[in-house]
Amino acid sequence: MARYLISFNDGAMDHIPDADWTEVSRASHAVVREAAEAGVWVFGAGLQRQQASIVGTDGVVTDGPYPETKAVIGGFSIVEVASREEALKWAARIAAGCRCAQEVRELMPDAETDAMLRQAGRR
Repeated sequence: MARYLISFNDGAMDHIPDADWTEVSRASHAVVREAAEAGVWVFGAGLQRQQASIVGTDGVVTDGPYPETKAVIGGFSIVEVASREEALKWAARIAAGCRCAQEVRELMPDAETDAMLRQAGRR
């Protein structure tokens, strides 16, 4: 099984009228419940609209994002599925619920982290 990051850019939901937010929330949470019931949901969240803090390798904190950044993530979901095609199907369901396009990227596998999570009883 592979994990996929399904995300959308900050501002991607700005087109939604205030009156529709209750329905968007209901539809989005319904997809999350379905993914959880299907056993593919790992985690997800919307991000507060704010300027990021960048912590360098030397521990120095600066305001971000970097000027060359064209877009920042506005929200994300992580699913664990058998194939990219399945991840794309979940992304389509999330896109419909959120009313905005979703980007899908496979996360790199990390056996060491998986082993630590299993040992801690979290996988």
